[in-house]
Amino acid sequence: MSKLFDSFINKEKIISVTGLGYVGLPLALEFAKYFKVIGFDINSARVELMKKGIDPSKELDSNAFDGCDITFTADVEDLKKAHFHIVGVPTDIDENKVPNLNPLLGASRSVASALKKGDYVVYESTVYPGCTEEDCIPILESISGLEGGVDFKFGYSPERIVPGDKVKTLTNILKIVSGNDDEALEVISEVYGSIIKAGLHKAESIKVAEAAKVIENTQRDINISLMNELAIIFDKMGIDTKAVIEAAGTKWNFHKYQPGLVGGHCISVDPFYLMHKAKQLGIDPQVIAAGRRVNDFIPSFIAKRIVQALIEQDKNPGKAKVLVMGITFKEDVSDIRNSKVVDLVKELMDYSIHVHVIDPHGCPNELAHEYGITLIEEPVGLYDIIVLAVGHNEYIQMTTEDFQKLSKDEIYMFDIKGMKNPKEFKNYWRL
Repeated sequence: MSKLFDSFINKEKIISVTGLGYVGLPLALEFAKYFKVIGFDINSARVELMKKGIDPSKELDSNAFDGCDITFTADVEDLKKAHFHIVGVPTDIDENKVPNLNPLLGASRSVASALKKGDYVVYESTVYPGCTEEDCIPILESISGLEGGVDFKFGYSPERIVPGDKVKTLTNILKIVSGNDDEALEVISEVYGSIIKAGLHKAESIKVAEAAKVIENTQRDINISLMNELAIIFDKMGIDTKAVIEAAGTKWNFHKYQPGLVGGHCISVDPFYLMHKAKQLGIDPQVIAAGRRVNDFIPSFIAKRIVQALIEQDKNPGKAKVLVMGITFKEDVSDIRNSKVVDLVKELMDYSIHVHVIDPHGCPNELAHEYGITLIEEPVGLYDIIVLAVGHNEYIQMTTEDFQKLSKDEIYMFDIKGMKNPKEFKNYWRL
C-alpha cells in the first residue's frame, strides 16, 4: 500500500471530484463511503440540491447520500484542500459537430489553480486519443507552474456509467485505468480498486485508455447504423426487420443489434471525437462517418413514413394530430441530452403536423429550455397516429385498449422500439 493511499484511508488527505453530473456524482458518493471527498461543480444551484441529498440528474435515490463523508461546493478554492483530483465533466459537440472541450479545459483550469506538488489528477471524460497529454496537462502546468510527471502525477480512467441501468452500476463495471508512469498507475489503481468490485484493466498508456473508451461507442454506433440501413431497405421491400434479425440470430455468430434512434451523450457523440482526431492526422474516416450519417438520417426517415401513412389514410398532414410518447434519449431515464426523438418531433413539425409530446420522466422546463418543445402532462383529445418513441416501462404496460382510447379511428401505431405485438394492431409500423 502506497503512503498516499494510506493517507486517504486514514482521511488525512482528500479526494476531489470536479463535475457532479451523471458521471461525477455517483463516483464522488462511492468514494465518500470510504474516504473524505470534496465534490465540486460550477453550477451552484445543483450544488445546493446535492447538499440536501437530491440528485439533480434524477439517477440516484436520496439514500445514496447516506453515510458519505463528502462536502459539496461551488467554490474553486475548496479544491486546494484535495490531493487527488478527478475530472468528470461532460464532453459534447458543438452545432458543427466539432468536439467542445470548453467544459474539460475549464475544469482543468480550476484544478490547476489548486494543484500542489505531489498531487494526482485523473480524467474520466470521453476524449480523443492524446487529449489528456496534449490539451489538458499543458493547462495544469501553465497555471500551477508545476511540471507534469515530476511535480504531480496524472492519469486517465474513462467513465463507463450507464444511465438508467440499476444492475450494471459504477462498482459492477470493470474499470480501465492508466497513468503517466508505473508509480502513477499503481496509485491510481489502488484508489479506484478500493471501490470497483468488478476489477481493473491496467492500460499500457493513457492514449490506449483514451482510444479504448472512444471506440467502445464508435463500434456500437457503426453496428446500429448497419441495422438502420437494413431497416430502410427492408421497409421498402415490405419485410419486417425485427423478424429478419430474429431469424438471422439463430446462427451462433450473428450479433443481434437492433435498429433505432441513436441519441444520448455517448454513442451519437463519441465518434465525432475520433473523426476529429483522424482528420487532424490527414485521415478521412469513411466508415465511421457513414455510420453517423445513417443514424442521423433516421428521424427524417421515420417522419416521412408518418406523413406517408397520413396520406394513405386520405388525411391532410397539416390538419393531423400525432402523439409522441417519450422524448428522453433512452427508456426509464430523465436525460434528454441529444435525444433523437427531439429531431423526429421537429421533422414532424416541419410538415405542419400538430404534435403533442408526453413523457413521464422528462422535465418540461429542461425540454422547453434546451429545445423549445412543450411537454404536456397528459394526452389532449384524439390522435391520427401514435408514436411509441421510447421504451419507458409505463408504455410497455399499456394495453391495446389504452391506445384505442387515444385514437381518432383505428389505432395507427408507429412503434420505434418494437415494444408491442404487431398482431394486436390493424395498422402497425416499426423499424
